[in-house]
Amino acid sequence: MIPIISVVGRSNSGKTTYLEKLIAECKQRGYKVAVIKHHHQDFDIDKPGKDTWRHTEAGADTVCLVSPHKMAMIKKSDQELSLDEVVDFIDNVDIIFTEGYKQETKCKIEVYRQAAGHAPLGVKRELLAVVSDTFLYEGIPHFSLDDSVAMADFLEAAILKNEIAKA
Repeated sequence: MIPIISVVGRSNSGKTTYLEKLIAECKQRGYKVAVIKHHHQDFDIDKPGKDTWRHTEAGADTVCLVSPHKMAMIKKSDQELSLDEVVDFIDNVDIIFTEGYKQETKCKIEVYRQAAGHAPLGVKRELLAVVSDTFLYEGIPHFSLDDSVAMADFLEAAILKNEIAKA
């Protein structure tokens, strides 16, 4: 099973910025990385008038766009898929990061920035580590917002080599 780590935190805490750094560091170490971004509203990645959009408009339930270097799937759904259902579509990676999914029961990294003006999430269950500009929780590993190298070292030791977060 592929380890799944959810990067969680309140809006504007720096989740995306930190995740960008962490992905780059993991890639530099030779790991294959997938990311699943949870969005609370509907979204559209297709462009009106393009072939795939036209296929969807004609009634296709699933449309795939494939090139020599990428593949995208647009799949209609009657309800939001669970994280595990989305993960079932992913293979050939060493680790999956999610941005969001704080309600799921996966290992989590909480990102917190004092300047954002929000309180920390305060949920310690499944909390693997904290990335913050201040100390938050006793007994939980803490990392700087600017240090993705230390987090990657931690994930290698705790997850990628020990396999404790495999779903």
